[in-house]
Amino acid sequence: MRIIAALAVALTVSSPAFAADKIKVAVTGPFSGGSANMGTSMRDAAKLAVAELNAAGGIDVGGKKMLIEVIERDDQGNNDVGGKVAQEVSEIPELSGVIGTVNTGIALAGDKYYQEKGITKIIVPAAGTGSMTPWTQGGGVKDLFIFRFSLNDGIQSAMVVEEAVNRGYKKVAILTDSTNYGVSGSRDLFKQIKKQGDKLEVVSADTFNIGDKEMSAQVKRAKEKGAEAVLIWGIGPELAAVANSMAAAELKVPLIGGWPLSMSSFLDNAKGNADGAVMPQAAFFEDGVNPRWKKFIDAFHKAYKVERIPSAMAAAEGYDAMLLFAAAVKQAKSADSQKIKEALEDLKEPVKGVIATWRHPFSKWDPANVETHEAFRREHGIMGTVKDGKVVFANKADRQKIASRGALTE
Repeated sequence: MRIIAALAVALTVSSPAFAADKIKVAVTGPFSGGSANMGTSMRDAAKLAVAELNAAGGIDVGGKKMLIEVIERDDQGNNDVGGKVAQEVSEIPELSGVIGTVNTGIALAGDKYYQEKGITKIIVPAAGTGSMTPWTQGGGVKDLFIFRFSLNDGIQSAMVVEEAVNRGYKKVAILTDSTNYGVSGSRDLFKQIKKQGDKLEVVSADTFNIGDKEMSAQVKRAKEKGAEAVLIWGIGPELAAVANSMAAAELKVPLIGGWPLSMSSFLDNAKGNADGAVMPQAAFFEDGVNPRWKKFIDAFHKAYKVERIPSAMAAAEGYDAMLLFAAAVKQAKSADSQKIKEALEDLKEPVKGVIATWRHPFSKWDPANVETHEAFRREHGIMGTVKDGKVVFANKADRQKIASRGALTE
């Protein structure tokens, strides 16, 4: 009942009664379409964090309690729509910041508007390398308002390739979607394979399009070339189409790929064919490991009347990102976006999130080092695998690491 009441508070803060005491934060993402698993999970978790903050009286801003108002915009996972959404959101008066953007292409299309207007943006959970690297090109921008809070593809691709090598595979197929995310992921995979020397041979490299229902031709090539694993990068139900096509072709090798392999759009559509898939994660809520996870997932289920979060990792990142933003507002003692950016770059107090206790996750922007505005490092990544339709730890070492991390978050 406490969570439901808190959500009620969050949903009413846009009324005129709160007009003088609100912090306006936009949450944008695909709340419809093929990427909606990630978008809605991120949004709902961010709103859950807002509900809890508002139920406690709001954020202390220089001695004055201010409530958070969430402004939602659906970009539909479409680059053109996403660009227009960003342009519109950047014009909202007295906007303190933006959280969201699932798709790499939409970040590329829209984040320029936030940068031009000086609006602090935390990318959640777009993982594509291309979401951030444009700000470093040609000498880079001197003062950046864009941050990222996601286990990015540079980290994930290294984990995927290391997993294939550690399993003793010699021949792999690469299969990626044709979006900006897939193109970026393909580059990252080849880059990481090159780093491994001659340990992996890429026997086939193919793409697929959003909306493709079967991948028999790509799967056939991988099988004929003797692929021992398929390294995959994509979003949405197309991942399930790959798994189902592999089963039909009797290609009995594992899928190893980016974290969308943990989403319900893959698990539900692939069913038993999803078992054995392996992917990097930051959180996936296996029972009995991290007490912070349990509190979060119980609150999410109660608030939204669901039995399973469509994308647990997107939800965890959305929740923690909102907590970081709130901490920056409190430290800045202001709802001004410029001051919030400066506080994010130098957070003084640890923030207890569901993924970890975040200590100085960002630092002052350096165009020669994109990691200054990237919160996640390799140690935040763990490997998950699908077993009986659920994502569980792929190895005991990761389980132990998360158990120890749980003690730090309490």
